[in-house]
Amino acid sequence: MKKIFILLLLLPLVLLSGCSSDAKVNLPKMSSSNFLNNSSYGNYSAKNKLLDNFVSKKMLTKQGIYTNYHQTNTTKNVATGHELLSESSGLWLEYLVYTHQYKKYRAFYKETKKTFDQGDQFSYRYDASKKKQSNVNATLDDLRIIRSLQMYAQATKNSKYQKEAATRFAKLKSGSIPNGKLVDFYDTKSKKSSTNSSLAYYDLKTLKYFESTSAKEKKYYKSQLKLVQKGYLGDAFPLYASSYSWSSGSYSSKDLNTSEALETILHLSEVGKVKQVTLNWLEQQVKHHKLYNTYSINGTVVDKDQSTGSYALAAMIFANAKDKKMYRYTMKVMWKSQVTDKSSPIYGALGIKHLKQAYSFNNLYGLVASKY
Repeated sequence: MKKIFILLLLLPLVLLSGCSSDAKVNLPKMSSSNFLNNSSYGNYSAKNKLLDNFVSKKMLTKQGIYTNYHQTNTTKNVATGHELLSESSGLWLEYLVYTHQYKKYRAFYKETKKTFDQGDQFSYRYDASKKKQSNVNATLDDLRIIRSLQMYAQATKNSKYQKEAATRFAKLKSGSIPNGKLVDFYDTKSKKSSTNSSLAYYDLKTLKYFESTSAKEKKYYKSQLKLVQKGYLGDAFPLYASSYSWSSGSYSSKDLNTSEALETILHLSEVGKVKQVTLNWLEQQVKHHKLYNTYSINGTVVDKDQSTGSYALAAMIFANAKDKKMYRYTMKVMWKSQVTDKSSPIYGALGIKHLKQAYSFNNLYGLVASKY
């Protein structure tokens, strides 16, 4: 599952002028027709029904979705157990659009705002037991929620939600994407912003769309795409550095969390910028069932555990590359983690049966991937 939040509060900070609640809103005029995936490569109705049923009945609450089915003690630096993440809510909102559950989408978005909204951004984490939001957002999670709004607007031809999406993006820019420089988070309490820029956070399709409103904004997008592309580690290990530091002007040499690395690849694939050598590498890892959790930047395996969410992400990447065969193969691998024992409390989940562990990241990406 995603681990970027573990270090979120420990990243360097820089003072900014603060978020603007009266941000100027410009509605993009470019076509948004590619916001909804239309490949229809998968037909997983039976498996999807079990997974949907598990998430809906065992993970979903009025306020959000549990981070893990299994309740654990909360920790300071990482969301666990029954804490709620805006990441999960954004993925669920996307899934509701894909499955045409528009009434549920409207109701859940309303509750998402009640749980996470901080005015100009969404808190990345909410502790329901303490009724406490984290002071910081996670820019990717905001962009995912904004994307879901645009998806809904497109699917239903609803101008109100189109305006809501554009308004949320305009507000987000001040703290998290000032002058086009995307950062990991903005702290509403300290009024400071991270100087770190995780490449996985560049939701390029969403950025391209909402930054199409002026020549200046279009330049911002081009710079963002270039920054991600320059993080390429090389053909020998064709992935991308985990992050870029605005303060040092350099890319990180830290080990790669594979799920995050694949989110970077997914975003590139959505704008037609994924490299064939990257797809070749990914195909080999999937075929050999060796899509490990952590690699060094030279490609050495650091952690041989594997994540169901990584396979879901890989499947989506193959679908975007129009590789139906590899999409279906990767989904077959992903579904192997589905719990089929009807006596298990996590029956239907993508999880670890004997530990009763089922993480929202894996299960929600599994649901979204199944709709490709």
